[in-house]
Amino acid sequence: MQQISFENIDLGGFWETKQNTNRDVTMPVIYKQFYDSGRVTAFACDWKPGDEKKPHYFWDSDIAKWIEGVSYSLINAPDESLEEVIDIIVDWIYDNQFIDGYFNIYFTVCEPTKRFTNRDAHELYCAGHLIEAAIAYHKATGKSKFLRCMEKYVLHIKDVFMDKYIADFATPGHEEIELALIKLWEYTDKLEYLKLARYFINLRGNNEKDKPVYNHTDFTYEQSHEPVREMKSAIGHAVRAEYLYCAMADLARIDNDEELKNACKALFSDIANKKMYITGGVGSGILGECFTEEYDLPNQFAYSESCAGIALALFAKRMNLLDVNSIYDDVAERVIYNNIFASCSISGREFFYTNPLEINLKERRLTQKYRMENQNFPATERQALFDCSCCPPNFARFIESFGDFLYTQDDDTVYIHHYAKSSAAFNGIKIKQTTDYPLKGKIKIAISGKCENKKIALRIPGWCQKYTVTVDKKAVKPKVTDGFIYIKCEGKKLSIELDLEMKAVLNEANPLIDQNFGRVAVSYGPFIYCLEDIDTDYKISEISLSKTLNETIKYVEFFKANIMEVDAFVTETFEGLYRPLKNTKKPIRLMLVPYYTFANRGEADMAVWLKLAR
Repeated sequence: MQQISFENIDLGGFWETKQNTNRDVTMPVIYKQFYDSGRVTAFACDWKPGDEKKPHYFWDSDIAKWIEGVSYSLINAPDESLEEVIDIIVDWIYDNQFIDGYFNIYFTVCEPTKRFTNRDAHELYCAGHLIEAAIAYHKATGKSKFLRCMEKYVLHIKDVFMDKYIADFATPGHEEIELALIKLWEYTDKLEYLKLARYFINLRGNNEKDKPVYNHTDFTYEQSHEPVREMKSAIGHAVRAEYLYCAMADLARIDNDEELKNACKALFSDIANKKMYITGGVGSGILGECFTEEYDLPNQFAYSESCAGIALALFAKRMNLLDVNSIYDDVAERVIYNNIFASCSISGREFFYTNPLEINLKERRLTQKYRMENQNFPATERQALFDCSCCPPNFARFIESFGDFLYTQDDDTVYIHHYAKSSAAFNGIKIKQTTDYPLKGKIKIAISGKCENKKIALRIPGWCQKYTVTVDKKAVKPKVTDGFIYIKCEGKKLSIELDLEMKAVLNEANPLIDQNFGRVAVSYGPFIYCLEDIDTDYKISEISLSKTLNETIKYVEFFKANIMEVDAFVTETFEGLYRPLKNTKKPIRLMLVPYYTFANRGEADMAVWLKLAR
């Protein structure tokens, strides 16, 4: 199975707007924040004790992700001024790289004698992101200095960790380099990079040198508790885990490793069926930014880190290359249009690190004032920069490379996994999608070129209960297999119209998710909706939804999305504290907004899971 790169795809419509905001606003804002914080100039490696803005050991990765995102944008939108900025950083890397190939800001200027001694100091994680950035920049510009520097660094890492086995630990405390090494092998065709990736993956949980990281007493936090082929349950730090699972899925595909493939399938199933929010967010535990127990998905205390959502989408994309099934696309779509989008403001200027599914400002205030518990509530408003700013540049690079999710191809079939207004050209085939998706469900697909006798597979999203298909203007009813319908292209052209019915749906949670019992969440197409109290005169606790929503959908330019008006009821407050139960409700119309747009109009109470009227 071959993934079709975003480089072969021009996006329009909804996604073009997203990418324009990303290029014109988000990436410049990130750069300014990174420059002002000292992250950019830290690459000059001239910090001295006593100076301000001491480098942190993950600063390399922050800048690397920004470079990767900018490089992707340069492929379709060349910009010499951006190249000049990156070239300065690359020159600093080149000038400060050790003769043996080592490069890391922190350990060059802060603790030069402690290279590869602290398993949780992110050296290999930073190396992985620098590798990905170097590949992206070489693709975009053809300039090779950055890539040569990183290849030299990788050979040093291989010498220290694999050939001589002299580092103080055997595998990285924060995974990422594994998938980057596989990407480097695929880009350069140099086998030693694949061998090193395979070495790190196979050695995890299977050696006596590694020690637990981050003051943990066991190995679950960094997924070193068992060999990778024995893993069945997603555990520990969610981002670390999913980056590892990405690399495992890559290696399973490359090596045709059934045992590793089965482990990946079990891990994905565990996440999707027992540990994922309805918004696609994962990693519910604030302590350790981690996966917790099955069905432990608190709404107010949802950690649901933005990077964890991005990692889940990347894992899902790789699973499609292993095992074509729409469940992977359904999860990717859910997390992209909800959790990942929520991580950045509509303006493109501010960011969420965590993504709660409920905000109750009164409860927060009373907890902080009167209660003994030390509750760590997620932020209620997005910020321009975090001390740990992994999420903003990760978001930026993800938005630029979204096209990677649209198509795959094998010997006889082209798979259309996601829908977006776009044109694509690859392997002699041209595909044009004309659609307002994800805002509307009608998609026209024109295919031409070397498509004769090939099958075209179209995903029917899991949220869609009714759809119609026409092929060359003739209605057809193809069989659905693993979430896809298959259409044979008999000639050199093919015209398909797919109409996915979009309507509001009331979703219930598994009763094992205690706090959602008796509540519902509203979805419309791929979007999950929420209620903000600024859109009603009543408190969220007074409101219950009608079982018959009778929805009205309206596009609102401020959100650049559809809002929804639905039937609901309000049970108003009364004198005293208690009374015999009365079934008295006042009907109202209620405005709901896409979850990803919450907290764009000031601080407010918010809820995804709402009461259902009895």
